[in-house]
Amino acid sequence: MNIHQYYPIDVVNGPGTRCTLFVAGCEHECPGCYNQRTWRLNSGVPFTIDMEEQLIADLSDTRIPRQGLSLSGGDPLHPANVPDVLRLVRRVRRACPGKDIWLWTGYRLAELSAAQQQVVAELNVLVDGKFIRELKDPKLVWRGSSNQVIHYLR
Repeated sequence: MNIHQYYPIDVVNGPGTRCTLFVAGCEHECPGCYNQRTWRLNSGVPFTIDMEEQLIADLSDTRIPRQGLSLSGGDPLHPANVPDVLRLVRRVRRACPGKDIWLWTGYRLAELSAAQQQVVAELNVLVDGKFIRELKDPKLVWRGSSNQVIHYLR
């Protein structure tokens, strides 16, 4: 899996202070997307074990308490990303109990593959649906267009 950005301290992408990871790869290519540079799977840099160790350390850091992890992109549920994202969210669940996990995807919950559903089973919150420019609403919290749905899963 490739990533474009890792924010060890983020207060925008989900509630509270969080760690946020923007992955590479998106099949949706929504017109008006604010993060078009993340669409290509081979863009960005490889997500290494050292980066993963740093993310776990940041989530566990008591000096700057984080509420959880946010995964965005690109699309963390792009089929090529699913194995690595699944491994990561399972590790966060084991290593960082009590931290929540949010994930943004252009796929709809009802259309997810079995592999994608395994990732969703580990999440606290899924924000689903493609960004639709005509439905853009800057007043919305944690989503860009009104068709997108916030699913509170646990």
